Amino acid sequence: MPTDRSTPATEASGSTWSEAKRSALIYQRIFEAIVAGEFAVNARLPSETDLASRFGASRPVVREALARLRDDGVIVSRQGSGSYVKRRPDVAVLNLSPGGSIDDIQRCFEFRHGLEGTAAALAAERWEDADLAEIRASFAALEEAIKNVELGVEADERFHAAVARATHNPYYVSVQSSLQPHIRYGMNVNRNLSLLRAAERVRLVQDEHHAILEAIAKRDPEKARDAMQLHIANARRRMFEGVTA
Repeated sequence: MPTDRSTPATEASGSTWSEAKRSALIYQRIFEAIVAGEFAVNARLPSETDLASRFGASRPVVREALARLRDDGVIVSRQGSGSYVKRRPDVAVLNLSPGGSIDDIQRCFEFRHGLEGTAAALAAERWEDADLAEIRASFAALEEAIKNVELGVEADERFHAAVARATHNPYYVSVQSSLQPHIRYGMNVNRNLSLLRAAERVRLVQDEHHAILEAIAKRDPEKARDAMQLHIANARRRMFEGVTA
């Protein structure tokens, strides 16, 4: 007699994954409405019930999407009043990520914050001459990209990969490699946005890379961690800044 091989655990896991995907979709839809100006800055968003009805989703799914938008600084909650639009990201963010999920990019930044911060700290403790030489070379490649007004995604990838290798822990290298398509996507969007901004803002990004390099070179793990985490947090925030900022 055939048996049902599914278990409550696997069913629950599948349900959780489906809800996560639905939340990401609702996040994207609300984000697009804010960018389009349908929900203006400081305007109150429709209630969870109204949003659920509009997008054909459950209230828990909408609630999760709103929580992520709050985490990303797009909306803010006011106790007893609801959710309000805090900032209107530039339409360039959507134009640079056609068909992509802004929520996915933000969650990747969120994960990288802890992962790469720890990697930078370990790199500061463990680098060997060849490791530091590669980090310096990738930084120089970023400088050259700025000088030539180029995107510099490959150089940016090279810099972060060099830091991971300097940990001499294969797990950091492996995780970084597996995340590379997602990391590259976020870098591509952010560096394209940087080219649309004032030159001073591009230099600020490079200054962040320099702070990471210097802390690692001085074998200061705490400063290296802080510098990398600040860089990742700022990159996440810069996604939603205006291109004229």
